[in-house]
Parts: sequence; C-alpha cells; structure tokens
Amino acid sequence: MTPPSRPHTVLLTDHAWPDDSVERSVIEGAGHTLVSGPAEPGSAETVEELVAEHRPDGILTCWAPVSATAVATSPGLRIVARLGVGLDNIAVNAATERGVWVTNVPDYCVEEVSDHAVGMVLAWTRGLAVFDREVRAGRWNPAGARLRRLSTLTCGVVGYGRIGRATARKLGAFGCRVLAHDPFPPKGAPEVELVSLQELVRRSDVVILHVPLTPATHHLIGAEQLAAMKPGGLLVNVSRGGLVDTGAVTKALDGGRLDGAAFDVLESEPHVPAELLDQPGVLLTPHVAFSSDASVTELRRRAAEEVVRVLAGEAPAHPCNNPGDRPNAAGGRR
Repeated sequence: MTPPSRPHTVLLTDHAWPDDSVERSVIEGAGHTLVSGPAEPGSAETVEELVAEHRPDGILTCWAPVSATAVATSPGLRIVARLGVGLDNIAVNAATERGVWVTNVPDYCVEEVSDHAVGMVLAWTRGLAVFDREVRAGRWNPAGARLRRLSTLTCGVVGYGRIGRATARKLGAFGCRVLAHDPFPPKGAPEVELVSLQELVRRSDVVILHVPLTPATHHLIGAEQLAAMKPGGLLVNVSRGGLVDTGAVTKALDGGRLDGAAFDVLESEPHVPAELLDQPGVLLTPHVAFSSDASVTELRRRAAEEVVRVLAGEAPAHPCNNPGDRPNAAGGRR
C-alpha cells in the first residue's frame, strides 16, 4: 500500500472481541488515528454522536448500525468497512449517494460457518445436544433414541455462494443427496441438484440457510414454506435471524411438522424468545458460526486494511457498492 498523504481518523464503532489491538496495529501502523467506541454495539443514535464528535474519514463497524445520518455527518468520510459479511447494519444506499465506499470481508469464515451448519446437522441426526441434556439431568435412556442415518437424507442448501458451496461439499462427503437453490445459480454445479426454493423445501429432510438478509429475503422461511417441508425435518439458520419467521417455526415444532430447528442467529438477538427455549428440539448458539481463532484475526486485519487502502487513494479489494469517482470535501477523489 502507498503511504497516506496525511493522517486520518478512523472510528471503530464496536467490536465483538476483548480489545481493538489488531485494528489499532493496522490503522496506526499506516499513520492514522483509531478512535474506539464501546465494545457493545450502541444504537444508531450513539454511533451518530460518535461520528459527529470525531468526524472520521473511515468507519469500521461490527454490529452497530451506521445510519444515513451517520454517513452524512462526517464530510470527509471515505469508507465504511464491515467487520463481517452482511451489510444489513449499514446504510449502503446513503453511502453510495455520498461517494463513500462500503466494504466487507466476504470469505474470511467460509470454513467456520459451513462447519457450524454441518455440525448442527450432525448434532440433530445423532441427538448430541438432546442426549447431553438428558444425561446431565440424570436420565440414561438409550432405548429412547430416535436417530437418523445422514447418508439416507436429502439436504437442501438455500444460497449457493462461497459458504453454501462449502456446506454442500461437506454434506456430500457424508453421502447424502444435496439440493441447492440460488436466485443467481452458477452455470455448472454437478455436485448438487439446482432446484427452485419451493421444490427444495418440499423434498428436503434438512433445510440450511446461507443467504443475506435483504427486504426480499425477510422471512424467506415462514408458515407456507414450513408447511411444504417433509414432516419431522430440521431447519438450520446460520445466516441472519430475519430470514426466518420465528413464530411460524415454533408452531411447526409444536405441530410436529418440524422435528428440530438449529439457530445460530435470531431475529430478536440477543433476546431469546421463551417459546424457543421451551422446545426440546431446538439447538441454539449465540451468533458464533463465523468465529475461530484464525477467522476472527483474519477478519479484523483485512477489514482494517481495506480502510487503509481507501485512505491511501486506492480502490478497495472487496467493494460492496459503486460510489463512482466523485470529488470529496477536500477536493480530492474518492
């Protein structure tokens, strides 16, 4: 990277790890100043106040919302870099209109998220979580096992991008049939059978979600899709909570249409609805599918490097918008 023409201020809105050492090393190593907000993600208003106070040239954000107001508040803002993949907490359109880059790190956790999804499927087919709870509660009942052979099942992967392809590959190694659905399907995918969403939910014993949350995918899985699934199946969501109508899932579990639901994400997170906690067939993890020692370090470094890259006048490696070659407030180009 070329050295910056002048020092800039970068705001880290929040972070899901104990400190800001990785981000600080990259940002300050390039000659800039890093200002860190609270570790816990604040409200949109909190972030707007931080932006108004520090007028950053770059923003790094994990979960905290970066609103259109926040984007407009700093005249010299050049980039909003997501410490993650999804962009549902960033006002991307507002950034684009103001000539501000939005970036993410799209491939840092492919193996982790796909491992997590497959692990949830295995936990269901082998009863791992349920039996652990039973044994810890003093019940030893191997005769009550209702286990499944994974190689005989059909698994449907919704979203056939990097992570979806990794999940399909790993499931295929267990010998099960794999279906996939994607609104922009690849030209060739011999390892899976590409089908419509309706056909996928109808034919699958297991449905796994690997899609971003957008207005078009909100409640992608609701009462209609659950009613079309095979009785006694499993729904896995390791993407975004808003993809699933939680109330419809609890009804499907109560009625026996679903045997299990495995969620790493919830629409109401961090609040966990009591009706989910009451379901013995539900497996819950606290939005950690992306996480490993290697993936988190890589994420933090690469997101911060995107900020340094843009502040040095270079194009980002992973742009998520096309703000164009507009003049910035200082008379330069973005």
